[in-house]
Amino acid sequence: MQIAQTLSGYSLGGADLLRRAMGKKIKAEMEAQRKRSVDGAVERGVETAQASSIFEKVAKFAGYGFNKCHSAPYAMVAYQTAYLKANYPVEFFAASMTLDLGNTDKLNIFRQELERLKIRLLPPDINRSRVGFGVEALPDGGRAIRYALAAVKNVGAAAVAAMLAERESGGPFKDLFDFANRADARGLNKRQLENLVAAGAFDSLNPNRRQSFAAAELILRHAGRAADDRASQQVSLFGDLDAAAPRFSLPLVDDWPMIDRLQHEFEAIGFYLSAHPLDAYGTGLRRLEVVRYGELRQWLVGRSTNRARLAGIVLGRQERTSAKGNRFAFVQLSDASGMYEGMVFSDTLSAARELLEPGKLLLLTADVRSEEELIRLTVQSVQPLDEAVATAAAGLKIFLRDPAPVDSLKKLMERERRGRGRVNLVLDIDRASEVEISLPGGWAISAATRAAIKAIPGIVDVQDV
Repeated sequence: MQIAQTLSGYSLGGADLLRRAMGKKIKAEMEAQRKRSVDGAVERGVETAQASSIFEKVAKFAGYGFNKCHSAPYAMVAYQTAYLKANYPVEFFAASMTLDLGNTDKLNIFRQELERLKIRLLPPDINRSRVGFGVEALPDGGRAIRYALAAVKNVGAAAVAAMLAERESGGPFKDLFDFANRADARGLNKRQLENLVAAGAFDSLNPNRRQSFAAAELILRHAGRAADDRASQQVSLFGDLDAAAPRFSLPLVDDWPMIDRLQHEFEAIGFYLSAHPLDAYGTGLRRLEVVRYGELRQWLVGRSTNRARLAGIVLGRQERTSAKGNRFAFVQLSDASGMYEGMVFSDTLSAARELLEPGKLLLLTADVRSEEELIRLTVQSVQPLDEAVATAAAGLKIFLRDPAPVDSLKKLMERERRGRGRVNLVLDIDRASEVEISLPGGWAISAATRAAIKAIPGIVDVQDV
């Protein structure tokens, strides 16, 4: 602006218009300003060629120029931020995530960075979480970040603040009945309560999420009645509201299978927090030489081929039509390293359209290319992950403490398809010894089979072999 004033005779207001035209790169306005600037400079004794050259230099700088009063505070903030991240990483990330409380994409990026730094992100808990993300001490002396209640989808800070105020004044909630007795029903609706349950916020009161989810309306009705009783000061003969209120019974339902539990969690939080649907396929994915999306850039280094195998659960699909009339699609997926997108052209799309549906677990073969900060994927083939893993899997080890679950396990295995996978039962005899029994024959082992086995009461663990 000072150059324009001194060299070309601009007023302050006119120089500001020049600055704005340069900053916004308005072509027509720039041409008008060029003539005015050059003409003004020539009137003041500057040669036309030199005046035009000066204008070009100023315009180029205006494309992105930082003056000292910008540079100094930016450098200071960058230094302070780097210092906090290096020396107080847990507090730094808790504060950063609270700042982006409503931005699921940013929170997922922070989650991935926490995983890289080996900082635990604990699930939301009605008795431990705050409105924002907090720092929590661990039994081993370390520290972790506790997920914010207000970061659960559709749960506002106002509803959370009311629950936390009650927790502060009356102590931790003992169970769902105690929560219903004390919650402010006016500030909490069914959808909010269901999302809190699906996110795991009530696991400490009742680990069966499906049961708590199904009881959401019952809990809110009870909370409404309790609030009305408090408002009208109705108490029992002994002055104890809790004693006067009859306890409600929770629906008698089994918990969701792991894949459904994680899907509800994803819908409530925006990403998989406690685990990922692909976790059950660990050994199978290694056998298939599957690469995590987050590791592709490193995987590409020094390779003669850019064709990789990836696994993922489908989150969404958008189909388009090219200028030539061919259909293609962008498919969004997720693996344990985060969310990613692949392009599927017409031939592959026609062959695999029915597989590219939300919730499907897939094995992809894709061509990978790195473009500056982005990784581009072009999907060449698609296969159901269960089918691929069943072909590659050697088998399962099923750990038991006693024979109680054997009958249930037998009935389940009798319904499964036969295949090449072997199944071994491992029974703990005592702390010092165990017995391993190989079941005759083989099975086509899928993730659904693993999940069903793991859900049988008395099964300690299920591992791929």
